[in-house]
Amino acid sequence: MASAASDPPTPAKPGNLRRIVAASLIGTTIEWYDFFLYGSAAALVFNKLFFPGSDPLVGTLLSFLTYAVGFAARPLGALVFGHYGDRLGRKKLLVLSLLLMGGATFAIGLLPTHATVGSAAPVLLTVLRLVQGFALGGEWGGAVLLVSEHGDAKRRGFWASWPQTGAPAGQLLATGVLSVLTALLSDAAFTSWGWRIPFLLSGVLVVVGLWIRLSVDESPVFKAALAQAEARKAAAGQQVEKTPLVAVMRHHWRDVLVAMGARMAENISYYVITAFILVYATTAVQMSKQTALNAVLIASAVHFAVIPAWGALSDRIGRRPVYLIGAIGVGAWMFPFFALIDTGSFGSLLLAVTVGLVLHGAMYAPQAAFFSEMFATRMRYSGASIGAQFSSVAAGAPAPLIATALLADYDSSTPIALYVIAAALLTVVAIGCARETRHRDLAAVEAEPVDDASAARTADVRTA
Repeated sequence: MASAASDPPTPAKPGNLRRIVAASLIGTTIEWYDFFLYGSAAALVFNKLFFPGSDPLVGTLLSFLTYAVGFAARPLGALVFGHYGDRLGRKKLLVLSLLLMGGATFAIGLLPTHATVGSAAPVLLTVLRLVQGFALGGEWGGAVLLVSEHGDAKRRGFWASWPQTGAPAGQLLATGVLSVLTALLSDAAFTSWGWRIPFLLSGVLVVVGLWIRLSVDESPVFKAALAQAEARKAAAGQQVEKTPLVAVMRHHWRDVLVAMGARMAENISYYVITAFILVYATTAVQMSKQTALNAVLIASAVHFAVIPAWGALSDRIGRRPVYLIGAIGVGAWMFPFFALIDTGSFGSLLLAVTVGLVLHGAMYAPQAAFFSEMFATRMRYSGASIGAQFSSVAAGAPAPLIATALLADYDSSTPIALYVIAAALLTVVAIGCARETRHRDLAAVEAEPVDDASAARTADVRTA
């Protein structure tokens, strides 16, 4: 008779799965709200409040530099949260990441500005941004794994794409709050105190997120893998397991590189389309802040709606084809994107941003299932997080900074478009080197990368 440790995990019932999806979605929405709120504030007011006396564009560059610092902390968060998430479970680490992110964001709303404490203000801002980045580096992997490991392979792409909608939902919420405040307040009032309101609002959102996250169960796939590992250790006389990081780099280094390459176009294009666009539209095209925010707000709503559709499509035709549609599409859209914005029309701006985010969604939607399916269970949190977050240092972190510097140096959108196109080409190469993963059984993924046929055979043996 087989031991309980070897029994395959039972997928969550539809009702439970929807609750788990809701918990992951609400949590990721709050965390991305906090993270994106900083980016929007960096583009709109932080240059005046924390870096006064500079040329406006230079002040914006310095502001985006503190924005990029948050990305630098994300790999550290991926390592720490990945390690303990693979050892202790997904749920505990998700609760911790939410507390850290919410606390840092709330504290930013209380920060004194440069006018009050001088150079200490940007230093404190940078420290809190580092905490934000550290928390977000550990959040993404746990949120998508909790959903991926509760469901089955048939609709994994669809269900796992829902935590991904937390990014546009957070962007929608952050941009929406800022848009309302800029509409209701004068520029002087918003710069003086109004900008603090959305940061302080994070405290309320975190309480709601914690209440929901604490109500869900740990991943059944993780619990089964942990039981199997404990049984192996007992049989081998308490043999010490390799740390998840060491195991990932030994068995899944190729998958880590694929994930990093896949993230380049997705990450760079997103921050150019949503963060840098606030700078470009208001400085190069002389549109109002309200107009630019409204365009991003509406486009983010469309982005939210299309991500589950792209995820469902990846269940039908595969992760790789859908990802390639997004990467090639974003690269091809960049020149029309800036040409439309240069007309100065709100309708053209809205069309440019909306199409860009729809194409971005084709990369972002299958990413959760795709990365989850690459790695074995006891190193999945580490592998998915490392692949996703280490690339963000070279992709999302400098993207608004590089785009702003290119605009300052060349006074043209052409170098910025070429920058995104180069990232798209890199992603196409990475996806071309990847294996299709949509039929994999997460409980059957071995320590060594396996092809679909091997995964299917392993699943058959387990079932027998």
